[in-house]
Amino acid sequence: MIAPHGGTLINRVVEGDERDALLAKAAGLPVVTLNSREASDLEMIAVGAMSPLEGFMNEADYNGVVNDMHLASGAAWPLPVVLSPKAGETAEAGSEVALKGEDGTVYGIMAVDSVYQPDKKNELEKCYKGDEEHPAWGYLASIGDTYIGGVITVANVPSYEKHNDYRFTPAQTRAAFAEKGWDTVVAFQTRNPIHRAHEYLTKVALEQTEGLLVHPLVGDTKSDDIPSDVRMQCYHALLNKYYPLDRTMLGVYPQAMRYGGPREAILHALCRQNYGCTHIIIGRDHAGVGSYYGTFDAQQIFNNFADGEILINTLLFEHAFYCKLTGGMASTKSSPASNEDKIFLSGTKVREMLSNGERPPAEFTRPEVADILIASYAQPAQA
Repeated sequence: MIAPHGGTLINRVVEGDERDALLAKAAGLPVVTLNSREASDLEMIAVGAMSPLEGFMNEADYNGVVNDMHLASGAAWPLPVVLSPKAGETAEAGSEVALKGEDGTVYGIMAVDSVYQPDKKNELEKCYKGDEEHPAWGYLASIGDTYIGGVITVANVPSYEKHNDYRFTPAQTRAAFAEKGWDTVVAFQTRNPIHRAHEYLTKVALEQTEGLLVHPLVGDTKSDDIPSDVRMQCYHALLNKYYPLDRTMLGVYPQAMRYGGPREAILHALCRQNYGCTHIIIGRDHAGVGSYYGTFDAQQIFNNFADGEILINTLLFEHAFYCKLTGGMASTKSSPASNEDKIFLSGTKVREMLSNGERPPAEFTRPEVADILIASYAQPAQA
């Protein structure tokens, strides 16, 4: 099976007497409160999904990642994973703090080894190629001007009301792949329902691998993205009818969306390597937003890393479309159709149609999925 990024699957979760002792110790420490993105990151770090990270980034790691896409250790890493104390909270290097959720749940303790003031504008420009209209700036502007870094030890991972039957840790997905006898597994990252172009990409990928992990992101997304409840209904409807169930697996990915384009494609790949996937689909404008990134920048960025730095294989796809000439899904590699015979698909286009009360045609999405989406848009907005 493919090795985790950095060679070791990190586990920062303690149990039994060690957990009891950690919670007792946390009760006497200063508190730092985690927002929902930070709580998602804490979970990802604790269970090894962000290996080799053992905590939130200190200043050396942060600067290395922002400026050179590498941790201080030399390991490839594309985007900051940071924690910012909230108003009235303080921390000092060499101290320990208790980490709590916004609901008061004690997650664990951080051994603080770094307290620093980031250059957020530099982070925005280097990591996201963004300006103040980019979603990344909305988040960066909402948090404090101080970051703290250090190793975390976790007694309680965040709990959720949704999708708990599909929240698998990297250790669990790796065990599932081994039980299924899958030596090669392709991950499909998505924050949208699977439309016909996605279906085409995943099935082409399945021709080259033994298993498919449909791994939708269920952390924070933009307000106009389709809610995870609705998306999960769509995935079930599609997988149950149109995919070989013995070669597919559905699990949720708790990370928040960064809309980081090329750099986030690297993040998605490294984390899926930790989950045990040997391949990941990188298509058009992966993790993109607006017009900040080139169409295939997320594919080309992998060329910036030396052989062996990133073990997971990328399956790179052209822009897929419905071809009226051939009557099916295709790309420029497989269809001779002229532009007037191509129907290009996108999650953005589907959302626009639904917002306007239009039913997406069969060339865009399967009818079972269209029915779910239409029903969801007819109801009050869901969380």
